[in-house]
Amino acid sequence: MSSSRWRSRLSAAAVAALLTAGAGVAATHAASAAAAGCQVSYTVTNEWPGGFGANVSVNNLGDPINGWKLTWSFPAGQTITQLWNGTYTQSGSQVTVTNVSYNGGIPTGGSTSFGFNGAFNGSNPVPSSFALNGVTCTGGVTSPSPGVSPTVSPSTSPSPPPSRQPCDIYAAGGTPCVAAHSTTRALYGSYSGPLYQVRRSSDNATRDIGVLSAGGVADAAAQDSFCAGTTCLITIIYDQSGRNNRLTQAPPGGFSGPAAGGYDNLAVATAAPITVGGHKAYGVYVAPGTGYRNNTTNGVAKGDQPEGMYAAFDGTHYNGGCCFDYGNAETNSRDNGNGTMEAIYFGNNKVWGYGAGNGPWIMADLENGLFSGVNQKYNAGNPSISHRFLTAIVKGEPNHWAIRGGNAQSGGLGTFYNGVRPNVPGYNPMKKEGAIILGIGGDNSHGAAGTFYEGVMTSGYPSDATENAVQANIVAAGYK
Repeated sequence: MSSSRWRSRLSAAAVAALLTAGAGVAATHAASAAAAGCQVSYTVTNEWPGGFGANVSVNNLGDPINGWKLTWSFPAGQTITQLWNGTYTQSGSQVTVTNVSYNGGIPTGGSTSFGFNGAFNGSNPVPSSFALNGVTCTGGVTSPSPGVSPTVSPSTSPSPPPSRQPCDIYAAGGTPCVAAHSTTRALYGSYSGPLYQVRRSSDNATRDIGVLSAGGVADAAAQDSFCAGTTCLITIIYDQSGRNNRLTQAPPGGFSGPAAGGYDNLAVATAAPITVGGHKAYGVYVAPGTGYRNNTTNGVAKGDQPEGMYAAFDGTHYNGGCCFDYGNAETNSRDNGNGTMEAIYFGNNKVWGYGAGNGPWIMADLENGLFSGVNQKYNAGNPSISHRFLTAIVKGEPNHWAIRGGNAQSGGLGTFYNGVRPNVPGYNPMKKEGAIILGIGGDNSHGAAGTFYEGVMTSGYPSDATENAVQANIVAAGYK
């Protein structure tokens, strides 16, 4: 599809969405019912052949709501394939989206939003009517007294769609995120949920740390207030993709960790302070013995299925231990043989493979090997790279994979390898199992050090152009 045609389709969809924001017929309630009213803005944020992304903003004009359900019907048989900031069911064209735990309350005059990716065949018109908790959204308020005509306020210009963040960019490229982790910022333009959870040592109380605004930076002040005078650990790194692929304390596996029951340590919540866009935030500081994992995931690539992943690291914090990884690993925390992993590695370990110079290097942990290219050991095309803030990328599909990287504060990405699978038996086809790890190896090797700020995993093999756009977004985020 040409860029001009894409823009015209997107503009038409957006205009249609604005025209439908106040559509519908008001409902009449008994005198005992609460005053009800709502306005919905449905915006197509991006579109590609056969697929699209959308953001839905719901403004409550009536009495406060504690728990909501939004319903509509797709006019051309569109289907939702992925949704965040809510849960959904779809039967034919009928869609129902309900709140999640953190966004069920909407005060009078308040709003909430959710986003989704969808599929269509032929055309992608916007829905003509929405209902919130059974009341059709007209842009006005239905009085609780019978026989009184509702007051309808004409729709003003709707809120602009949120800015695109990395997972919006991946979705626009046809390779949506299936996991999105960050303690520093939202990775979707509409995400307003929790980024991570901390637990303080003084009383073992926990608190979720969210964002300052939808699509924005972490609310570090909330952590500072909660953790004042005591030590806090990061207990959960939430998954922003809506698939609940959250990361928690890694269990024992081929190796036992140093914490109780053989688990790995949790990261100290204040150990990696930075600023993002001028706002204070904290990264995940991985000292040897620290690790996070999810062995029961949803939608992560398995077998030889294509996937992509990126992570933003501290390029000056590393060691030669095994293995500071982020990505796809075994579901039983053990070494299950060549090709059962596909994860980003960062460090200067030279036991299995290495690149030019003395390191550190971005490599791929494919199990029983850290690969810097097609050869089992040395690959001259993979440079040492140690920017203070580092973007690292690994992606793979049948008999093809790549390593890319760059400075997360400026410039673009370099491609350090792009070719066939390693020339060692067992890596073609791959046998990925679909767990997610951070800071450890697939068998729970926990000798590595590093710092993680954000990262995602995708469904499908992302294009270089998509990754270049993600890199521009990371640079624009303003890590310092």
